Amino acid sequence: MDEKLTFDEGTATEYDKGIRRTLPTYDGLIRLSGSALRLYAGTEADVLLVGAGGGNELMEYAAHYPSWTFTAADPSAPMMAEAKRKAVPLADGKVTFIAGSAADVPADKQFGAAACLLVLHFLETEDEKRELLGQIRSRLAPGAPFVIASMTGDAASAEFDVQFALWRRHWLDRTSLSETQVDEMEKGIRALSFLPEEEIEQLLADAGFEQVTRFFQTTFFTGWVCRAAGA
Repeated sequence: MDEKLTFDEGTATEYDKGIRRTLPTYDGLIRLSGSALRLYAGTEADVLLVGAGGGNELMEYAAHYPSWTFTAADPSAPMMAEAKRKAVPLADGKVTFIAGSAADVPADKQFGAAACLLVLHFLETEDEKRELLGQIRSRLAPGAPFVIASMTGDAASAEFDVQFALWRRHWLDRTSLSETQVDEMEKGIRALSFLPEEEIEQLLADAGFEQVTRFFQTTFFTGWVCRAAGA
């Protein structure tokens, strides 16, 4: 049986509640990612959002950086519908929505910034991850900032097990779910494609990013800001 998460209509509806339990500092990640982009992109930028379904980063960025424009890509129709519902009142006329991933974004445009939050761990192989990062890099102007956040970790390490124990304790303490239900959730998350931080940093370098700097970490979630090489 496939234990992995699929972004259907039910997932889209429950995403906001679930992500804040899985990542208690989720809202802080969204805010910090906007500040990290703003640090380099300035007050006016055309921003590419990959995996933008759900709309939380789009809503945050549009509210706080009103001169930015956006291209938001996501392959899940229910998640994209949720993004449109949330963000259009704040960013009406400033967003182009694309059903797909970075490879489906027109390649002849050079964006001034990009974000890809909580997507990479859903890609099963390193080659898929490398391909996504390369597609994003090819659509960025030299020097443009890129923020990325992903689950990270070495599944064979003792630290990884402690992080999962903390994750498990948080769900049991903060929800009415039974231990059996949390066990099933843990199976699904452990089935995702985790990589250690240093391997993701190497993938970023291989894709053509430099100045890779970690700006966020909570349990097995890590976020980086970097810049497209060639400035």
